[in-house]
Amino acid sequence: MKLGIDIGGTFTDLVLLDDITDEMRFAKTLTTYPDPTQGIFQGIQLLSEKFGIPLKKVHTLVHGTTLITNAIIERKGAPTALITTKGFEDILEIGREMRYDIYDLFIQLPKPLVSKDFRIGIKERMDYSGNIITPLDLGKLAKILDGLIENGIQSVAVSLLHAYANAVHEIEIGDYLKKYYPKINCSLSSEVIPEIREYERCSATVMNAYVQPLTREYLTKLHDLLNDAGFDGKLFVMDSAGRLTTLSGAIKTPIQLLESGPAGGTMACAFWGKHIKTANLLAFDMGGTTAKASIIADFKPEISHHFEAAREKRFKKGSGLPVRIPVVDMIEIGAGGGSIARVNSLGLLEVGPESATSNPGPACYDRGGLWPTVTDADLVLGYLNPDFFLGGTMPLHVEKAEKALDEKIARPLGISVTEAAWGIHRIVNENMANAARVHILEKGLDPRFFSMMAFGGAGPVHAYQVARLLGAPRLIIPTAAGVLSALGFLVSPLAREEVNSFITQFNPNDWNRINEMLLQMTEKCISFITNAQNTKAEISISRTADMRYKGQGHEIVVPIPQGTLGPDSLSTIQEHFCTEYQRRYGRNLPAVQIEAVTWRVLAQSSSPNIVPGQKKSATKRKALKGKRKVFLDNDFYEVPVYDRYLIPVGKEFMGPSIIEEFESTTIIGSLARFQVDRNRNIIIEMQDI
Repeated sequence: MKLGIDIGGTFTDLVLLDDITDEMRFAKTLTTYPDPTQGIFQGIQLLSEKFGIPLKKVHTLVHGTTLITNAIIERKGAPTALITTKGFEDILEIGREMRYDIYDLFIQLPKPLVSKDFRIGIKERMDYSGNIITPLDLGKLAKILDGLIENGIQSVAVSLLHAYANAVHEIEIGDYLKKYYPKINCSLSSEVIPEIREYERCSATVMNAYVQPLTREYLTKLHDLLNDAGFDGKLFVMDSAGRLTTLSGAIKTPIQLLESGPAGGTMACAFWGKHIKTANLLAFDMGGTTAKASIIADFKPEISHHFEAAREKRFKKGSGLPVRIPVVDMIEIGAGGGSIARVNSLGLLEVGPESATSNPGPACYDRGGLWPTVTDADLVLGYLNPDFFLGGTMPLHVEKAEKALDEKIARPLGISVTEAAWGIHRIVNENMANAARVHILEKGLDPRFFSMMAFGGAGPVHAYQVARLLGAPRLIIPTAAGVLSALGFLVSPLAREEVNSFITQFNPNDWNRINEMLLQMTEKCISFITNAQNTKAEISISRTADMRYKGQGHEIVVPIPQGTLGPDSLSTIQEHFCTEYQRRYGRNLPAVQIEAVTWRVLAQSSSPNIVPGQKKSATKRKALKGKRKVFLDNDFYEVPVYDRYLIPVGKEFMGPSIIEEFESTTIIGSLARFQVDRNRNIIIEMQDI
C-alpha cells in the first residue's frame, strides 16, 4: 500500500493506492489550523474505518505541504542571522535595484527575512574563479555568535561571495558551527544553491535557514506520530519540481518544498497524459484557496529555475523574494472555492485573492463564515448538491449561501441573488482563462492546441467554461480529480538534482574540468537515490546547462549529451542551444559566441508502473441519479445527474450534464459530448463550441 497526503489551504487530501491491484481509495478532510497533523490523522482514520486498512499495512508514504510557503508569507519562521563577506551585509536590501512597478509612487519592496542587526560581515574574499584573495578570519566569530544566540537566533545562513566557485570558507564556518554550536541550524549557500548571482543565492540560503527549524520540528513530529500509529515504511516528501526527496533531504533544504503540493497535480496530469496519449496539456488546478495552471509539453511538465516567494503584490513579478530552485512552471490565480467575493470601493464586483480557507470557510459550511465565496455561488447556481458534498459527509447550507450573497453582493448592487452568484462564477472563469492564456502565449504557444486537464475540488465545476473561453479542443477530468495532487505524489519518481556554476566558452583547456565536475555531480545524485531506496533500481541520468550568447544576462536551459565531453561534442551542444533559442525567440545570432554558465545533473528512479483505478463492484444501480435545476445560459434548466463510476465505458453522452463523485463535481455545457474511458477518465470533446 502507498499513501499520498496533500495539505491544502482548505482541504487535506489522501489517496491510498494498492501497489498490486492498482485500486485507489480516497479521503478528504478539512485542513486543521494551527496543527495540520490533526487533519492528516483524521483522514487516515477515515480510510481505516471505511476500508478496513490499518496504517501498518502502508509501506510507502509521500507527503506534500504548504507549510514552507505559509511560514515565509506569514513571517513565522525562526529568528535567523546572516554571515556574509564583509562589505556585502546589505545585499538582501540592495537586491537588483529594480522597481517591479515603475509607476507606483508608494511601492513596497519585500522586507528581508533577516534584520540589519543580524547581518554579519566576516573578513574573507574569493575571486570569481575561486582563488583565495583574503583568507578567512574566524577570530571574532565566537564572540559574534554568542551575541546572536543571546538575541534569540535559532538559525544561521552563510552566503559568502563566490562560494559557488570555491566553498572552502563556507565549509570552515559550517564545521565551526557544528562543533561549537550544535543546536544552531546552519544553511550554507554552497549546499543550498551553488550558483552565480550573489543576491539570488543569498536570498535562497536565508530563506532555507529561516524555515529549517520549523520544517525539522514538523517533519520529525509527523514521522514520530506515524511510527506511534503503526507506520514503519518509507516516508518521502514531494519537492517543487515534482520529484520525491527523503525526510533528511527535505529537512536539509526545505526551500525545495515551496510548491510541493501543486507540483503533485502537474505530475499526475503528465502521468495521465501518457496513458491517454495526449502529449500537450494545460493542467488546471482549482482548489479551495487558489487556482493554478501549468503546461505539459511532449508529456513533460515545464520546469523553471526562477521563482518568487511572499510577493508584496501577488501577481507582480519582481515583488517577492527570489529563489533559484527547480519548480514546476505555473501561474497562480487568486481564485479558489473559498475565494471571497465583495463589492469594491468603485462599486464593482470582485473575487479574491482573499480566501475563507477551512476556518471559518464559505458561508454554506455554516462554520461562522459571513462573506460569500465561489463555493457559495456554485451552490446557489445548482452546480453543487448540498446533500452530496464530499459524498454526503459534509452537508452544505443553501440558505446560508443565499443570505451572504444577498447581504454582501445583491442588495449593494441592486441585483438578484442568482445574478450575484452568476456574476461571481463568470468573473472567476474569465480571470482564470485570461491568466492561463497569457501563461501559454508568453511561451510562444497557442492555447487552442492544448487539451485541458482539470482537477482539484473546484476545478471540474469551472473547467468547462474556462476551456470554452480558451478554445481548448478537449477537456479531460482525470480519475481522482478532486485529490489528484495526492495521487501525483504516488506516481512521481525519487530524484536528485546537483547544480554547479562554471562559466566557459568551451575552450580546449576546460573540457577536463567540465567532465570531472559532471562526474562528481552524477556520483552524488546516484548515491543519494541508492541510499534512499536501499536498492539498485534503475536510475536515469539527464544533464543540462544554462547557456546564453556571450554578453547576455539571462540563460536558457539546453540538454547536454551523455558520456565524456570534448571538442567533438561542441557541434551537438551548439545545435541544441540554437534549437531552443529559436523556439523561444524566433531567431539566432550565429556571429555571437555561446557560453555555458550553470551545469545541472538530474538523476531519478523509474516512475511507478501503475494504472490507478477503482474497484468495480457488482451493482444493478444505474448511472443516472436523477435531475437537478442548474443555471445555464441565463436561466435554470433540468439537467441529468450521473454517478461517475457507474457511467458505461465508451458510451457517448451529450451535455448539459452533471457528473458527481465523492471528491468533486463535473459540470458539462450544452453543446459538448463526452464519454468515460477504461480508466474512468471523463473525456469531453469541445470542437462544436
